[in-house]
Amino acid sequence: MKIGVPKEIKPQENRVGATPGTVSQLVANGHEVYVETGAGLGIGVKDEAYVKVGAKILATADEVFATATMIVKVKEPQLVECARLRPHHILFTYLHLAPDPEQAKALMASGCTAIAYETVVGKDGGLPLLAPMSEVAGRMATQVGAHCLLKPQGGLGKLLGGVPGVAPAKVVILGAGVAGTNAAEIAHGMRADVTVFDRSKAALVAIDKMFAGSVTTLMSTPDAVEEAVLDADLIIGAVLIPGASAPKLVTKAMLKDMKDGSVLVDISIDQGGCFETSHATTHSEPTYVIDGVVHYCVANMPGAAPLTSTYALNAVTAPYMLALANKGVEQALADDAGFALGLNVQNGQIMHEAVKEALGF
Repeated sequence: MKIGVPKEIKPQENRVGATPGTVSQLVANGHEVYVETGAGLGIGVKDEAYVKVGAKILATADEVFATATMIVKVKEPQLVECARLRPHHILFTYLHLAPDPEQAKALMASGCTAIAYETVVGKDGGLPLLAPMSEVAGRMATQVGAHCLLKPQGGLGKLLGGVPGVAPAKVVILGAGVAGTNAAEIAHGMRADVTVFDRSKAALVAIDKMFAGSVTTLMSTPDAVEEAVLDADLIIGAVLIPGASAPKLVTKAMLKDMKDGSVLVDISIDQGGCFETSHATTHSEPTYVIDGVVHYCVANMPGAAPLTSTYALNAVTAPYMLALANKGVEQALADDAGFALGLNVQNGQIMHEAVKEALGF
């Protein structure tokens, strides 16, 4: 199969869909790989590294799309990229279609087969292609939240871990999945006062065991969340319903009663955000303030750590790329029911039920 790796064009996105190591595996299996020039520069990988493992370098994204059958990316295709897709293309990348009807319509119009990393399910019931980026985003969320709490960033001027004689910041984490757990791990390590909410008793038990009871765990109910949010310094939204829009757990009305300079970090922004006042931001302008509350809602958080993120992502995506290339899309999905759940668009139709419901198609 001919596999194309275009350069990412989303603002401040420096990750790349395939590392030289992944390309080497694909070439060893008899496939041809075409990489857009400069695609790996964001992680410090020059074109020569790709050539060394057997890839061919093409000058433009147009050439990559025109030459390849499978397009491997990181972020959802921008509309100009959707316009390059044709019915024979297999697109393998993050899509996050639920809050993005324009992208969904463009992919449907292209006729391509689009498989989303974020809805592929592993044999253990987890989300193996989302997990590494959730780990990165979760750890980053605490770091950027701590930064935003500082006075020069618009925060209330509180050190996350406090100092002897002064209380640490109160951190509330909504969601005890991969992202929430990683956020809690860093917050706890920075000596914050951490509370984690979830609807799953099992998830809360896992958190309790992980931190030997030193992190507070609470069942997620509207009243309990509101009470904690109003007393919090930093709130991290890490709620995920695969394929669907994130539920709004913090309402606009709550903001008026929150502390001036408190911070909201919305990891769920790719799925529409779990705060009612969230809208996507970029790394160049990551925050905005509503009713005195700082919002950090960068839609590609792991893109700020592209080297770590790219290699973590490729470690899990490479076997799926090989399955698609070796077997073809129909056989690869037929052989793995969890992989088949990654199918979001095919033959002009939305194929994933949660995505379809979220979009109202």
